[in-house]
Amino acid sequence: MHPMMKPAFRRGWRDLNTVQFGMTPAHALTLGPIDTATGSFLELLNGTRGLPLLRDEGHRMDLPDGHVDAVVRGLAGAGLLDDARGGGPAGAALREQKETLDRLHPDLASLSLATSEPGEAIDRLAARRALRVQIRGAGRVGAVLASLLSGAGVGEVDVCDGGQVEPWDVAPGGLPAESVGERRDEAARQAVRRAAPDRARRRTRARPSPVDDPGFSLVVLAPRDDVAVHTPDPGVADPFLASGTPHLYCGVVEGTAVVGPLVLPGETGCAGCLHRTRADRDPVWPRLVAQWRSGSTRPVGPCDLTLSATAAGLAAAHALAFLDGGSPSSTGTRWEAALPGLRWHALPVPPHPACPCGAARRGKEEHISTDGRRHETMAVQRPSTQRRRTTDAARPAGTWRAHV
Repeated sequence: MHPMMKPAFRRGWRDLNTVQFGMTPAHALTLGPIDTATGSFLELLNGTRGLPLLRDEGHRMDLPDGHVDAVVRGLAGAGLLDDARGGGPAGAALREQKETLDRLHPDLASLSLATSEPGEAIDRLAARRALRVQIRGAGRVGAVLASLLSGAGVGEVDVCDGGQVEPWDVAPGGLPAESVGERRDEAARQAVRRAAPDRARRRTRARPSPVDDPGFSLVVLAPRDDVAVHTPDPGVADPFLASGTPHLYCGVVEGTAVVGPLVLPGETGCAGCLHRTRADRDPVWPRLVAQWRSGSTRPVGPCDLTLSATAAGLAAAHALAFLDGGSPSSTGTRWEAALPGLRWHALPVPPHPACPCGAARRGKEEHISTDGRRHETMAVQRPSTQRRRTTDAARPAGTWRAHV
C-alpha cells in the first residue's frame, strides 16, 4: 500500500490542533487533536512511499513506535486515505493507459469522495469498463445520456431507436447537426464512440449469441414520445422483469423533466405498479391513457434543450450511482421538475399488490418472516452489492462531521 491523502478534499486548519478535510456538508470531516509532528507527517502521505518507508520517515521525525501505522489506519477508517497503487490488476491496467486516465481524473476524484476504502475509487472506475448498458431512445435526452455514460467510462453503451435523425433531435453532447438524415441509432452510436475516453482503442464488436450474451447491467428507457415518458407502457418492460434486468426511466414531457423510477425487478415498484397506483387514485386514468396512446403522434414535442440536458445529466448520474454499487434516490421513486420553477419533487412508486411483478408480494413475505432473513424471489442482474456502503456508518474516534 502507498498511502495518499485524497486530493479531492480541500484541507484547512480550524485551529492549531484540528484540521478540516473538505468544504461541503455532504463530505466535510474534521480530525483532531493533531500534534505538530503528526501534522507534518501528513504531508508525506502523497502516494510516493510505501508503509516501510513511511515508518522510517516517522522514526526520523521522532514519532513513537506504532504511531505511523495508527495514523494511517485512522485516516483510512475515516475515508480520507487512498492507495496510489490500489485497485488490483484492473486498476493497474487503467493507470497504464495515461491518456484515458487523464480524461477520467475528475471522475476518479469524484468517486474518491463517495468511497471509503483505499484504492476503492479506481477499482470502481475500472469496473465500469466491463459493464454493458443499453439506452432505449436516441432523442435529445437519450443520445446525450448515452454520450455521458460513455464519457464516464462505461465500457459498452448500446443505443436502440428507429427512424432517422431530424433537425429537432440535434443537441450539444448528443446528435450533431451533420447527422440529420442518418439512421438515428447509428448516429447515436457514433456519438457514444466520440465521447469514449479511450475511443481510439474501442471498436464496435459483433453482438454475442443469445447463449453467450451476459445481458445488460442496466437498461435506460428514454423515449422520444412524451406519452411514453408520462405513462410508460408496462408491457415494454416485461422482458426486463422476466430476465431480472434493472431499468431506469427518464425523459421530458410537456416542459417537465422526469427521472425514475429505477426498477429492481421483484424488489421495487415498476411501470405496472405506477399505472395501477394512478388508477387507484383516479378512476378515469385508464381512459385518459388509452386516448393519449391512440391519438396522433406529434412530430415535434415540447422538449426544451436545457431541460432535456438536465434530465439526461441527472439520469446519467443516477445510472452511474447504481452501476457503481450504490442505491440512488430514484430507486422506486420518480423525480419530476417542471418549467419555469424547476423544483424537483419526489413521487414514490410503491409496489402494487395487483401487479404481476411480484414486488409487493416479496415485501409482504419479508415483513412477515420470522427468521429475520431476506427471502430471494428472483435473481436480479446488477453490479455486485459488495460495493455498497452504509453512508451513516459510525466513524472512528477523533473524527466527526464538520458543521459547514
